[in-house]
Amino acid sequence: MVQRWYRRAQGQRLDRAEFADRSSRPFRTTRTSVALEETIVRRRRELQEQSDLGLVGAAVIHRVLSQAGHRNVPSVRTIGRILERHGVLEGRHRVRRPPPPLGWYLPEVARRDAELDSLDIVEGLVIRGGPHIEVLNVVSLHGGLPQSWPIRSPVSAKYTFRALLQHWRAVGLPHFAQFDNDTIFQGAHQHPDSFGRVTRLCLALGITPVFAPPREPGFQAAIESYNGLWQRTVWRRFDHPTVHTLQLRSALFVAALRRHRHLRVEGAPPRRPFPSHCPISLQAPLQGRVIYLRRTTAAGVVEVLGHQFPLGAAWPHRLVRCEVLLSRQRIRCFALRRRAHHLQPLLAEFPYEPPTRPFRE
Repeated sequence: MVQRWYRRAQGQRLDRAEFADRSSRPFRTTRTSVALEETIVRRRRELQEQSDLGLVGAAVIHRVLSQAGHRNVPSVRTIGRILERHGVLEGRHRVRRPPPPLGWYLPEVARRDAELDSLDIVEGLVIRGGPHIEVLNVVSLHGGLPQSWPIRSPVSAKYTFRALLQHWRAVGLPHFAQFDNDTIFQGAHQHPDSFGRVTRLCLALGITPVFAPPREPGFQAAIESYNGLWQRTVWRRFDHPTVHTLQLRSALFVAALRRHRHLRVEGAPPRRPFPSHCPISLQAPLQGRVIYLRRTTAAGVVEVLGHQFPLGAAWPHRLVRCEVLLSRQRIRCFALRRRAHHLQPLLAEFPYEPPTRPFRE
């Protein structure tokens, strides 16, 4: 750009030189004649009515015109534009709609008023001649703030509990924490009304746990992208003889990624400070809100916490956001649609009694 300005101003006073952008339109253009365009449209109609093969595309018309000896036959792409300009194409253009904002299923996150941390576990990694490895990963949705814990033993709910406490003490608390439906995060599945250790930790800290719908793409995209990045840049790039060397390499990668994303982290919604005096008791009465993202059945029934709630046949096989309001003892179900993400009407509300049995530690 500087060289272009220099050429334009060469030999002129700077106040008289022309620095404004110029049109990118070529000086001379060649337009296909009206007669040739009519010939192309007429030949397409003839192929459609008389051709044994039945192909009427631009490539076929170009070949037919060339074989007939026409001069200055347009290119295949030009013939396609001529057919489109005359409105004789039968195909429909795909309507590309803009994607919904990040966290569109949570209004506070979509408005960037709240931050969300996504968690997941990478399994199936094996050190050559050594133990199996699992990695607990977390990344924030808006800021991209990462953290990884590669360990030798399988990731358990107790280890996740301690790791999240350490992480949130260091970087602050998000407003939401999103998980898949693994028993490590959600709790046991064989019993209804199960709130696991990690869920109770979030509720004790004032964080709303969010559980993604099973077998649904897109909701865990942020953490899955980070999982792939960690495996490419840490696990596959280097040879890790021991778990300790893997942990050191992972720590260096996380620190470098945080420096790389510092502007994004600073521009994210502010995180809440970790409370200085916060006794976390897993036996405390459940208070707060838990969100389950689910898809209804063919009959419009949604299953949450081992219970089935009818939402009506007008909403079959659709996404819903079920908010379990523990303090108010209610469950509220909202409709979700990616195309109309700003419209999330309340579908139904049901009474719910949280469990009072003691938590088995």
